[in-house]
Amino acid sequence: MHLKRWLTAIVALPILVYLIGFGPRELFYLFLFLFSLAGLNEFYRLTLPGLPFFIKSVTGVINLLFFAGMYYGDVWLLLGLVSFAVVIPMLLFLFYDPTRGEKYLSETGMLVTGFIYVCLPLAMLMQIDNNLYYLRHGVKGIWIFFLLVITFANDTGAFYSGKFFGKHKLYETVSPKKTWEGSIGGVIFAFAVGIAFFKIFRIHPVNFSAFLLIFLLSFAGQVGDLAESMLKRNFNVKDSGVLLPGHGGVLDRIDSLLFAAPVLFVFLKMTL
Repeated sequence: MHLKRWLTAIVALPILVYLIGFGPRELFYLFLFLFSLAGLNEFYRLTLPGLPFFIKSVTGVINLLFFAGMYYGDVWLLLGLVSFAVVIPMLLFLFYDPTRGEKYLSETGMLVTGFIYVCLPLAMLMQIDNNLYYLRHGVKGIWIFFLLVITFANDTGAFYSGKFFGKHKLYETVSPKKTWEGSIGGVIFAFAVGIAFFKIFRIHPVNFSAFLLIFLLSFAGQVGDLAESMLKRNFNVKDSGVLLPGHGGVLDRIDSLLFAAPVLFVFLKMTL
């Protein structure tokens, strides 16, 4: 399993680097959209295994509108889409299968949660990749690379620190294997890699806000990892899917990213 993880990463890394740093932006955004569909499908397969195909198809259309709204940066359109993300599932259940009874409200909640949890953070990556950010620093997707590097450093540091030094359980009820030593190791490694990234590419001065950003990204990533562990534990599954050999499903690979992306998005909106 461990070998499969590294082999998958070695194969996927050049493709990802090309899409983010060198390929047409539309191709990268299409990749994000397709990835979000795969993640959304995994989320619904876990939480709503009996969801009719027609309703799944409609949620895919709503997801496309989410990405369109984020692409054009229209705040009012996004607010309207969030409302539609609530209203449309309710209407679908009302007219498509009104016999669901007491499941009606909880299933509607799960449909909406899927959009907010999976689709919106990935759509935010398009705004992070916006011309305002990468043209200012002369490198396409530079902040996307930073986010991925921090997330990977955090996950890798936590894994190996926990493996070699882990003794004290972090949150045994949710994830029995995670330890405080692993969590701290992940933060330390993220700091080391993040500061090095800032010094090399000079996209941000190495100051208090840089340290705060790295810490918040690391913290958010670890919380995202725990949140997905809780989700899988509640539904009694080991992996969210099988799309990525050695990694499980899409959600297994991007669980940290889904919580960290909004942090970077807000930071950039406030500072750039």
